[in-house]
Amino acid sequence: MTFLVHSIPGSPFGRAVLAALIHKNADFGLVPVAPDQLKVEPYVKLHPMGRVPVLEHDGFTLYETQAILRYLDRVLPEPALTPTDIRAAARMDQVMNITDWYLFQGCNNIIGFQRIIGPRLMGLEPDIAAIEAAMPRAIMLFAELSRLLGDQPWFAGETLTLADLMVAPHIDFLAMTPEWERLIEGRDNILAWQERAQALPCMQGTTWPRVTEMAQVAA
Repeated sequence: MTFLVHSIPGSPFGRAVLAALIHKNADFGLVPVAPDQLKVEPYVKLHPMGRVPVLEHDGFTLYETQAILRYLDRVLPEPALTPTDIRAAARMDQVMNITDWYLFQGCNNIIGFQRIIGPRLMGLEPDIAAIEAAMPRAIMLFAELSRLLGDQPWFAGETLTLADLMVAPHIDFLAMTPEWERLIEGRDNILAWQERAQALPCMQGTTWPRVTEMAQVAA
């Protein structure tokens, strides 16, 4: 395999990288990582902070999702996932950072964890108080994402970009929670965008069941 992606199956960050590789019709393999492997050797030799994903490519190792996605778009330039227009590229960068700092931190890492990851993977009961405490900020965030998207088909304009591939896995996670209806209320453009994103072959090929299949093949 030309590209190796080390990730926890189901990670929205890992999914973004896998989706980019599928979109570019690249040859790749998934190396599944269990949560209890993140902070110990040999994984910490790949990522000292013990996070996912990590990309290996012809002797080159890279971590941080944004860095990996930009690397892939440079080394595999077609089909392009970065706009040539300066302002569209800036919007793409903005939405990618919003995903890291606001859509994940304080939103999906609380609501998604309490509703999906904790119960499914760790046998934990949801902490409803923690979820409710996160909701005002999450609702505000969805209002801003809706404003930035506007009436465009994609976050940076008329064409799919890295921003959409980063946002989509987090949105899909939140769509599985009971809080989804409150988050999406009045945000019809986000719902339409989600429908377009879910129809992409690269997103259909990286659903939780499909990535689980990849992990089983790799095991």
